[in-house]
Amino acid sequence: MMNQFVLSNLFHRPIRTLIGVIAIGVEVMLVVVIVGLTSGMLQETARRIEGIGADIMVQAPSEQMFLVMSGSPMPIKIGEKLQEQKYVAYVAPAFLQFNTSGGVETIWGIDPTSFRDVSSGFVFLQGHDLEGPDDMLIDDWEAKAKKLKVGDIFKVLNHDWNVVGIVEHGKAGRIFVTIETLQDLVGAREKATIFLVKCTRPEHTNDVIAEIKQLLPNYPVRPVKEFMTLMTSTNIPALETFIHSMIALAVSVGLLVIFLTMYTTVLERTRDIGVLKSLGASKLLIVRALLTETALLCFLGVAAGIGLSYLVRAGFLALFPTLSILITPGWVFRAALIALTGAFVGASYPAWIASRKDAVQALSYD
Repeated sequence: MMNQFVLSNLFHRPIRTLIGVIAIGVEVMLVVVIVGLTSGMLQETARRIEGIGADIMVQAPSEQMFLVMSGSPMPIKIGEKLQEQKYVAYVAPAFLQFNTSGGVETIWGIDPTSFRDVSSGFVFLQGHDLEGPDDMLIDDWEAKAKKLKVGDIFKVLNHDWNVVGIVEHGKAGRIFVTIETLQDLVGAREKATIFLVKCTRPEHTNDVIAEIKQLLPNYPVRPVKEFMTLMTSTNIPALETFIHSMIALAVSVGLLVIFLTMYTTVLERTRDIGVLKSLGASKLLIVRALLTETALLCFLGVAAGIGLSYLVRAGFLALFPTLSILITPGWVFRAALIALTGAFVGASYPAWIASRKDAVQALSYD
């Protein structure tokens, strides 16, 4: 009888059921996609940093872990001090500039010679390396996203750049220009955002880090091989706060929709509840029936949310091919658990009201 009660209630108002399923699906999708977007960007950035081939990265004292932000530049002459350290083979300065014109991307200002020494150079698919002050290199993903080819003019930071080469993705950024020109454009002459250090041998990395920390005690010095493990939202407080805020918003939406859905269900099915009580149904049975209906509605919503997550991911990647959205089973499970918990919290009060209805009053309800 309870199963019939649950199913008949779900299909008695199909539009209301559909709205509930969509609301829970959107809740799940928001959690999965937002976490997937931030995790994907962090891991993609970490992979590209590791792909450079440097052993050590030195940042400014106020610099954040998340390198897509420009941060506070350092004097470029620090590179000369780093080069003097024992076991240091090469040092490459880089000036990073955050750009939101036509997308979200980081422009890397590099010195072609020192960057080549540290990274063993780019893998060129077309064109040649940076030579002139207005030359630009882009990776193959950026070329595909912006439909660019060698010889095109690409306007970034209100400056016309000549695309002279297309390189294989996976090393540092997606856009590379000469460091001097980028410094002049943003008014930061003789400045660098990070220094990439290549040791004479990888096993000397810890020794070099210790020397650099003595030389620059307030500067973050990190081994590049550990960068992947460090690039998490927990190491970026503002990002973690943003994720928690969006999850709270998604949960609030799902909770309110379930509350309204189940509350109107109780009002509409007051007579049915009265019939169940007159047949001997206990308070626990009434509560269990409504919570079972909530669980079924939630499971349908979670399934819809997972499908919607992959659909939204495909849409984002079609519009922005350079984005990386990482959908993991762990966060899909957590999103489902969050939705289920929120749904039960939202349905608890309506279920409690239903269980307390008097059978005689419920039967006479019009």
